[in-house]
Amino acid sequence: MRLSRHVGRGALAALLIALIAAQTSAPHAAEVPGGLLERFLSMTAPAPYQVRALRHLEARSERFDATGWMDVWTESDRNGFRYQVVNGGGSGYIRDHVLLAELKSEQQLSHSGAIDRAALTRENYEFSIGNLQPDGLVSMAVKPRRSGALFVDGSIYLNPADGDLVRLEGRLVTSPSFWTRRVDVVRWFKRVAGVRMPVAVESLANVRIAGKSTFRMDYEYESVNGQRVGNPQPRMAQLR
Repeated sequence: MRLSRHVGRGALAALLIALIAAQTSAPHAAEVPGGLLERFLSMTAPAPYQVRALRHLEARSERFDATGWMDVWTESDRNGFRYQVVNGGGSGYIRDHVLLAELKSEQQLSHSGAIDRAALTRENYEFSIGNLQPDGLVSMAVKPRRSGALFVDGSIYLNPADGDLVRLEGRLVTSPSFWTRRVDVVRWFKRVAGVRMPVAVESLANVRIAGKSTFRMDYEYESVNGQRVGNPQPRMAQLR
């Protein structure tokens, strides 16, 4: 079934700007390591100045029972952010107006510097005292000091051994559009060639008319800062 035109491109593209929030686990009774937040905030990790990755993107509208997906090569360096679609399937509307729209939004945000301006710093966020979770991570509530499409009201999850960021989850403080009532997001990170990189992003949005809409994007890295780290391959034959 085709998605209603009343939803509009903006509504479906909006939920891809950031990206589902799982329920926060109840805090564990164990003691949280002291100084963990300061260790996180004081980290001076290398910046990703050259990255090539294969991404798998999927989005679904439950009300219209429509799903679309694609595999995309992405590159970012000092010349900007670029992408090339190599595979795809499912709803053409979702591929064109949701998945490609997300990549175009990322390209615009990258060029504008908005991503860097929304970093997890004391200037941008207030941080709470942490709780040790059953999975061994330490959660800390984060509350934005300003509004914007990329700011999240939620929690960060840190590795207690080194203070590194493992997960960010919460709700976007600014609705991306009139059509989108709320967006819950989760983003996972890990070190690749010594650089903190996103490895997966999920979002759940309540969209007027379309109802609940979900999105997921997974990253497989080929190279980071000139170092070969993998050999990712697209999942299916090239899209015609």
